Amino acid sequence: MLRELTLTFQLSLAMGDILLLERQWYVTHQGLIRLSRRNHCAGIHVEPVSAFSDPVIGRWAFKATVFRSRACKGFVGYGDADPANVSAFLHGAEMRIAETRAVNRALRKAYGIGICSIEEIGSFAGPVSKAESGKKIPPQPTNGHAKEGTPLVRDRLCQLIRQHQLHPSLVKAYAVDFCGAKALRDASREQVENFVAHLADWAANDRNALLCQLNSYMRSKEGAA
Repeated sequence: MLRELTLTFQLSLAMGDILLLERQWYVTHQGLIRLSRRNHCAGIHVEPVSAFSDPVIGRWAFKATVFRSRACKGFVGYGDADPANVSAFLHGAEMRIAETRAVNRALRKAYGIGICSIEEIGSFAGPVSKAESGKKIPPQPTNGHAKEGTPLVRDRLCQLIRQHQLHPSLVKAYAVDFCGAKALRDASREQVENFVAHLADWAANDRNALLCQLNSYMRSKEGAA
């Protein structure tokens, strides 16, 4: 599978175009966009599907059409997102996630990619049962220090670092800057959760720009040294 993905589609494991998760290969949004550029994609048209969207409850559906050439009639893909099929850390970003999923599906159809994209599997979020959806989330402290050892925040951050092959030290430096704290342990829990959501969204939509941002902290360290 890896040989076919790298040779046939020129997807790069090192560049983050494909990922191995729980013994399954997944293509990334970045990999699909890079593939479309190499093949001189003529355009991508995206529009919301109002019949299946409900902004009040955070449910969104999009239709994407990929045109491989000017004469192409288009390859259509649909994507949806709601609080039940996205990570809790990304609640509020359902519209953008749905759009990305629609684009990914259309691109996979257009270029014959048979494997699913990582963004389509729910960002590691499983479906929420009716019993769970009725439970109230206990209030979180609005002051005090963030618990760096808190499993949900820590594990999600570690997953993002592994998934997108990010440098842990640079991510931590960026987190400190993002939270406006002297050290990560001085940031509030809410600040850390906001950073993780921000990092996940940026990594999924423009990993190259994120890497440039992280590398700036490497240059800062070198300059200080």
